[in-house]
Amino acid sequence: MARPNMAELFKQAQKMQEEMDRIQKELETTLVEGTAGGGMVTVTASGKQKIVKVKIDAEVASSGDLEMLEDLVAAAANQALEKSQEKAQEAMQKAAGGMLGNLPLGGMKLPGLNL
Repeated sequence: MARPNMAELFKQAQKMQEEMDRIQKELETTLVEGTAGGGMVTVTASGKQKIVKVKIDAEVASSGDLEMLEDLVAAAANQALEKSQEKAQEAMQKAAGGMLGNLPLGGMKLPGLNL
């Protein structure tokens, strides 16, 4: 039975880390949107789960229904963050090239992976 070549394993690990670093940088500029109330509220998040923009339709802002507006913002933000997490996980799994199988990368606390 062949023994794993440590130099080759180290080289693969280095390559994977470089790819993960590249993807982390790419995720910083990846934007996704979440909407609520038929587009009355739109929240934009980066691929690194940071809210970067909130847009509120003037009609809903002037309605005076603060509770509804709060609910719409929360719903749109949650949708945007969900999409952001999905994008990040897809990108990381693609980069790993199946090396990590179907592990939920977002739930793992690996050094250098800020998901």
